Amino acid sequence: MTDIGDGQFHKGQPIWVIEPGGSQRAAEYVGEGETSAWFGGPPTVIVVYPDTRTGEAVELDRVIPREA
Repeated sequence: MTDIGDGQFHKGQPIWVIEPGGSQRAAEYVGEGETSAWFGGPPTVIVVYPDTRTGEAVELDRVIPREA
């Protein structure tokens, strides 16, 4: 995982993750995923969900900023 630095998001920023059905789930941005650089595919970011305290890598195009 690497920090994007001057990217679209910063560590700890509140975000929405767009779920497959179109709903939005509150999350916190952790950093940029590296698997896409190694294996190809879409860029990913690492997020943590405050309601379950779990995290996952999601595609960057499924993430939008939200107000704190």
